[in-house]
Amino acid sequence: MVAMRNATDAAEEIIRELTLLRNKVRQEQITKELLDITGGVEAMTAAQG
Repeated sequence: MVAMRNATDAAEEIIRELTLLRNKVRQEQITKELLDITGGVEAMTAAQG
């Protein structure tokens, strides 16, 4: 039973770490997309003005 508990605890820790990593990567992706959009809008505004 101790081995099963240790395995469960280890699996839960891995899940927490992977979830955090996934969220960080997702946030970086969102930030990059927002910067691309902002840059495009600025370029369009500069071209028109």
